[in-house]
Amino acid sequence: MLPHSASSPPTLLCLGMGYTARRLGHRLQAEGWHVAGTARPSTGTAALTAEGFEALLFDRATPLSVETLNRFGHILVSVPPDEAGDPVLDTMSDALAQAETPRWIGYLSTTGVYGDTGGAWVDETSPTEPTQPRSIRRREAESAWLDLHRRHGRPVEVFRLAGIYGPGRSALDTVRAGRAHRVIKPGHVVCRIHVDDIGRMLRAAMATPSPGWVFNGADDEPAPPQDVIAEACALLGVTTPPEVALEDADLSPMARSFYADTRRVGNSRIKDRLGVTLRYPTYREGLRAILADSPGVAQAAARSATGR
Repeated sequence: MLPHSASSPPTLLCLGMGYTARRLGHRLQAEGWHVAGTARPSTGTAALTAEGFEALLFDRATPLSVETLNRFGHILVSVPPDEAGDPVLDTMSDALAQAETPRWIGYLSTTGVYGDTGGAWVDETSPTEPTQPRSIRRREAESAWLDLHRRHGRPVEVFRLAGIYGPGRSALDTVRAGRAHRVIKPGHVVCRIHVDDIGRMLRAAMATPSPGWVFNGADDEPAPPQDVIAEACALLGVTTPPEVALEDADLSPMARSFYADTRRVGNSRIKDRLGVTLRYPTYREGLRAILADSPGVAQAAARSATGR
């Protein structure tokens, strides 16, 4: 391993700087970490730089070098596989195998790899039998990342994430935008996790690496999606939209595909092995916290507290 200076801040490279990686990156910046993220050359780096991140270019034509990877102690991968495969491994597998400084590599996958269990519970030891093309590609990518651990000793961990929600990306935003529907498929439930609980899980994993392990990221209560919309409407004080049967709903093919599978995802491993305590164990706590932190609500609370 290359030497690290005790005075140097811990470092994280995010390959793919989407919603979850950005949220985690800002949290770690506040802890004194140096955080870098990648952007496509077609997009440019200005947005990442404006948020205080070191910005690097990456796509299939612009892979990162071993020298660049060796600047970081931790690597988070959230770039999704495409129809050609995993863009990171397809272009950087040799560099990742040779890099000497990363002591933790986290790959963000999806609970979609479990496929349809008819609502039965799954955990990390359950079979992976995905039904959707995007989930099949995720299972293949997971296997390739774990193979990097088995063949080259790379400190890879896989995180299978349920439906991600948080500030700016929740049922509250859907209701406010006038896009809320209560589509009913009897027996259908969805698993979710608040983006900041993902951050807690990843932070705990970085602190105590478990190379080769797989972790589910989900909260404690799989729930019907129509119940989440009803809760958001109640919190906002607006009328709940009527229920519509799935077969009668006007949904895009992508939206309809989310009703194809139903499963309940267990999360005991992140609690038992990583010591994670979920701040938002159900969507109720999560939505209330998001609403409480909304600018308008926060300002109103401040005016009330100061008599203005």
